Amino acid sequence: MSVSRPPSLARRREGDRPRQPGTLQARSLTGGIQVVPRPGSTVRFGRGPRPQVQLQIGVDDTRVSRRHGELLFRGRNWWLRNTGQQLLRLPHGLLLHATTEPVPLTAGYTPVFVRGTGHREHLVELYVTDYDDSGPATKETAPTVPPQRWPLDDRERLVLIVLGQEYLRYEPEPRPLVYRRAVAQLQVLQPEYGWTTRKVQDRVGAVRRRLHRSGCVRSKLMREEDDDACDGTLMHNLLRELVDSTTLAPPDLTELDRALDD
Repeated sequence: MSVSRPPSLARRREGDRPRQPGTLQARSLTGGIQVVPRPGSTVRFGRGPRPQVQLQIGVDDTRVSRRHGELLFRGRNWWLRNTGQQLLRLPHGLLLHATTEPVPLTAGYTPVFVRGTGHREHLVELYVTDYDDSGPATKETAPTVPPQRWPLDDRERLVLIVLGQEYLRYEPEPRPLVYRRAVAQLQVLQPEYGWTTRKVQDRVGAVRRRLHRSGCVRSKLMREEDDDACDGTLMHNLLRELVDSTTLAPPDLTELDRALDD
């Protein structure tokens, strides 16, 4: 197995020699490695000493196993397996237990998190070179890509601000405001509109359908046929998307709080 230590996971610049397709780059807080894709090539990461592991993570945290994970090159893919006691967490909520089948890494960047002591989480950054790239390149001077902010009309925005107050205050485990309380607050804010539960549901439903049809939201927003997803979960997903995308932000609460305090 050919192993070298790149100065950084994301330090390729123009003129650098292209890397072999399938090359694995891996980094943690303690350093990084680069591995050429050869059948049987294996990278182990965890708290243990070298050469027991090739990449150390959480060396001062006994919640991390000494050999917590393993990457094996087989076929045309690197396969990730959990060999530790704590779960591995990947993007999109994917969790790997020690009994879970290994999963193949897609080309590009994959963060892997290991839960540690208390609120600690240890990060392993993985990058697999594709057949048409040379690894992650630096983009220090490139313009920042803004988040996907969703268009809302004035009444949709007001309804969702009222429903999502806990989300906009960034509370640890936010919940949507129940419709009964939301209608009572909306009647104070806009008595002339005659807010009812039905009107709130109609506004929320319109936004959910619009975001669902965009195909850009990974979380479930609509109940499908023979689907037992509850309305609370769908509402949570909607509000989470609007807040995470900064479509709704804490300043939206200022006018709301002022009006309700009067």
